Amino acid sequence: MKRLICLTLGLLLTTGAFARDLDEIIESGTLRVGTTGDYKPFSFRDGDDYEGFDVEMAERIAMALGVELELVETSWPTLMEDLAADRYDIGMSGISRTVARQLNARFSQPYLTYGKTPLVHVDQSDRFGSLEDIDQEGVKIGVNPGGTNYAFVQDNIENAEIIVIESNLAIPVAVAEKEVDVMLTDSPEAIFYSGSDERLAAPLAAEPFTRSQLAYLMAPDAARLQDTVDFILHDMELTGALATLQETHSLIAR
Repeated sequence: MKRLICLTLGLLLTTGAFARDLDEIIESGTLRVGTTGDYKPFSFRDGDDYEGFDVEMAERIAMALGVELELVETSWPTLMEDLAADRYDIGMSGISRTVARQLNARFSQPYLTYGKTPLVHVDQSDRFGSLEDIDQEGVKIGVNPGGTNYAFVQDNIENAEIIVIESNLAIPVAVAEKEVDVMLTDSPEAIFYSGSDERLAAPLAAEPFTRSQLAYLMAPDAARLQDTVDFILHDMELTGALATLQETHSLIAR
């Protein structure tokens, strides 16, 4: 029993179980939201300013709690580490629900269903009709380290050349300028970029290779905070505010 207790305490320490609870957040007057700032249309940093769907959602949640919003910069490789270190209260940056993350955290209810899909140059729309078409010798795939895009490429690509690009924002530009052939990414990101740059296309966005969901990330013991975030999301679903905001930020194909 003593050994079990010690192991449990060790796990709690490493997974950030002593994060601030809802009362402490409200008492502090500030909600700390971790965001990467490199993932349009969810979170994009331009100088000192952030914009995107999840940034606006963070503002709405902070307003509902009656507190100020503090955006905390994180990254895909350090996302879970920063949560465990209590550097932020909620992760909001187009974060995928995965079992690996759930084991060390908790998620809100999902707010968007999506899948992995290719973003390609418009000239190549007919060339890449399947994952098999993409995984061919001579094809260059751009991907940034960390996150589920990188994991998907690692798990599914054997023959194509994988080119690691540190900035996620630089990959659509590389596709548009034909420096790489494909970006395998989430369908909302592919839809966003294909709609904002006439050189880009997302030919398989309506039929992605996978089916996953996005949600907001919290510490494993943040039960009341999760309940409150879920309540806000559910209320926005009922009133139609969530769908309106999704359309405004081009998260879904029109």
